[in-house]
Amino acid sequence: MEWRRALVEIGQFGGAEIAELFAVVRGIEGELEEGKVRQVLAGKVLANLFYEPSTRTSSSFYAAMVRQGGSVIPINDVTYSSVSKGETLADTVRTLACYADVIALRHPADDATLQASRVCPVPVINAGNGKGEHPTQALLDLYTMVRELKLEEAAELRGRVVAFVGDLLYGRTVHSLVKLLRLYSVKVVLVAPAALQLPYTLRQPDDVEMSLADALAVADVLYVTRVQQERLPVELQGELRGVGFAYRVGVAEMARAKPSMVLMHPLPRVGEIEVAVDGDARAAYFRQMRYGMVVRMGVLRGMVG
Repeated sequence: MEWRRALVEIGQFGGAEIAELFAVVRGIEGELEEGKVRQVLAGKVLANLFYEPSTRTSSSFYAAMVRQGGSVIPINDVTYSSVSKGETLADTVRTLACYADVIALRHPADDATLQASRVCPVPVINAGNGKGEHPTQALLDLYTMVRELKLEEAAELRGRVVAFVGDLLYGRTVHSLVKLLRLYSVKVVLVAPAALQLPYTLRQPDDVEMSLADALAVADVLYVTRVQQERLPVELQGELRGVGFAYRVGVAEMARAKPSMVLMHPLPRVGEIEVAVDGDARAAYFRQMRYGMVVRMGVLRGMVG
């Protein structure tokens, strides 16, 4: 399926599609810097349909739409929608398609976006589905790496070391990003407790498991995630409740990292990165959020612009 029709999974993107999108995103960055953003989405409507809590994704999609002249129907708590009356996802998206030109959908079911795309007459964007994927997050994460490492294009990531730290089993941002990085022969390092390691379906033979201390010495990018407590099976919740602190990155850890290393986190953080690290020039997670808005501006421009 062509991503402009429905952005379901990161596998819809190849190197050429990413290069094309990133060229558009670079142009949008220039528009923002000049204060002259093209109003190419004037008259277009985005429906933000979020069945799970969200701050960054919902807000960045909202900002990405209105900055380009569009408007947004925000549904950020389905408790107050007809979902609470038992309405199906299919009926909800078909209804919203009567009002909107594109729908950003977050849902706890892993196949929600795929199912929605099969019945929805307007483009649907996967804004995070269960423990499955989060493709626009992967795109913004890749763009962050390119910009923060001062590369011209994503292809220059070849041979770089990206270390993933924390919950690699339930973290959908990790799942999408690992798939995306495979396009560029990036060296993947895995730093996680055994119970939260990357699923074997996403692994490759040359992936390496390391301690945090060892990973800090070699990583070009350190991608830290929180433990997804809301997705843990009941039997693991007590056992893993405090495990994130065993993988905490603080000032002492940053002192052992490369001077050029990029520290990323999809946020929210709940103790994995100490606040004292925020002032370190290598801490890119808030710049990452800004890149996220710009990348989503490019995605929306490509789908309905």
